[in-house]
Amino acid sequence: MGLKLKRIHHVAIICSDYQRSKAFYTNILGLPVVNEVYREARQSYKLDLALPDGGQIELFSFPNPPSRVTDPEARGLRHLAFAVDDIDAAVAWLDAQQVSAEPIRIDAHTGRRFTFFQDPDGLPLELYSESELQWQDPN
Repeated sequence: MGLKLKRIHHVAIICSDYQRSKAFYTNILGLPVVNEVYREARQSYKLDLALPDGGQIELFSFPNPPSRVTDPEARGLRHLAFAVDDIDAAVAWLDAQQVSAEPIRIDAHTGRRFTFFQDPDGLPLELYSESELQWQDPN
């Protein structure tokens, strides 16, 4: 029978500078705010941001959160990937916002184009092209 999972409902992110991260996710990534609350007892903001597929990103602030492990191959969430139709336009938008992205690469297994960039706390984010399949030489 199983769990019958349907989709990811939300991804929770703890940030070091709430206003900076809020501006990044709303202004740079363009995610609309669903709800924002300040939880006095925890001295913490919780910001719910809508994703186009119905999922959400929950952005949290806490006083003095510990830093993440720096090893990119450490256990845990490796990166968060967003599907885009036009990766070149998306990278150009990031560049215009002074957000650096890595050079666009091609996934050797799917032939799709992708790149990585970071949020204000260094969380790796990926843009993955769902519509731009690169031709692959079968040899």
